Amino acid sequence: MNGHMETQLGKVTIDPEVIATYAGSVAVECFGIVGMAAVNMKDGLVKLLKKDYLTHGINVVIDEENKITIDFHVIVSYGVSIITVSDNLIETVKYKVEAFTGMEIKKMNIYVEGVRVID
Repeated sequence: MNGHMETQLGKVTIDPEVIATYAGSVAVECFGIVGMAAVNMKDGLVKLLKKDYLTHGINVVIDEENKITIDFHVIVSYGVSIITVSDNLIETVKYKVEAFTGMEIKKMNIYVEGVRVID
């Protein structure tokens, strides 16, 4: 379902893919996030996605009340606190996506799919 807002001049519709792209670009700038992860359900393999494919590690759902739920599949840096990285990701993405869209984030789920050593 698309997000929507009514203004004096008309209706604004936001595709979930737009929100996913923006949320992905914000997420990879957060401390401790190496990148988005694509999980191959058939093999159970986790793959680090390039910046061009950020939306593949993110799922955005907009409900009937026009509220956003975002699922992140991420790979974190080795040696960092996962809870600290998660809290930072949630706060940063929530603030920036809500400011960007004018919509409220109802829920964010973070799935840590792997750990990477950064050179």
